[in-house]
Amino acid sequence: MIWLILATLVVVFLIGFRIVNSDSRRASQALTKRLNIEPVYVESMISQMGKTAGGEFVSYLLHNSESHFGNAAGVLLIYQTCIVDESEESLVFWHSVLQKAHLPTELTHKHVRLALSFLRELEPEADDLTAYRQRYNARFTDISGQGGAANGNVYYLDGFGL
Repeated sequence: MIWLILATLVVVFLIGFRIVNSDSRRASQALTKRLNIEPVYVESMISQMGKTAGGEFVSYLLHNSESHFGNAAGVLLIYQTCIVDESEESLVFWHSVLQKAHLPTELTHKHVRLALSFLRELEPEADDLTAYRQRYNARFTDISGQGGAANGNVYYLDGFGL
């Protein structure tokens, strides 16, 4: 009889836990599926945001629009490469994650503002994030700005039989 009561309490606790965390779980899964990454990256960022800012981020993600996913991915990029791990390998990895997900890889002022808002519990400096955005964009726009002819194997045939 006691084991039945304990089993019932465990089931009620698990169901209650899933109901309470369903929005954050759904938002986290949506972003991780879109970026094709492990959920731990998004979940750790949400937990570092704090309860209020994390809730705001979750509700922002639940809009399920492409622009919201792009902006959330920009915030994740800033968090992972500017706050967690500033190494070159991390920077290249997260840039490639955004490229593979077909999301914008350029960081904008909006990404910095959203990162300052959502990551306010970590107290990032606005000047530091702005300088980081400029370094990041300078690093990767030079590579992608050269276009397909950067390695010299693309030829354009103007006026070819048309």
